[in-house]
Order: sequence, then C-alpha cells, then structure tokens
Amino acid sequence: MVALGVILLVLGFVLGISILWTLGIILLVIGVVFWILGAVGRPVGGRRYWW
Repeated sequence: MVALGVILLVLGFVLGISILWTLGIILLVIGVVFWILGAVGRPVGGRRYWW
C-alpha cells in the first residue's frame, strides 16, 4: 500500500492530476499506519502478518 501511494503521488505530480495526488497521500498514510501497527506486534485486520 505504501508503494502504491508513492506511485500515485509521483504520477499525480508529474501529470498534474490532483485526484491522484490526493489518493496517493491517503494510501501512503494508511500504509504507514498499518506498517507501524504491524511492526509493534498489533494484529491488523485480524492478521498478525501480511504476506
């Protein structure tokens, strides 16, 4: 999710499409939150590990 957020941020910036920029920021923030929760051992969405 973090990678998709970064890709959308870059595409939104390069192409000048603001909706891609906004979606990229949202996905990046959600991905970082899930990453932090998973790193501290909290289950995310009922799963302890996301493979």
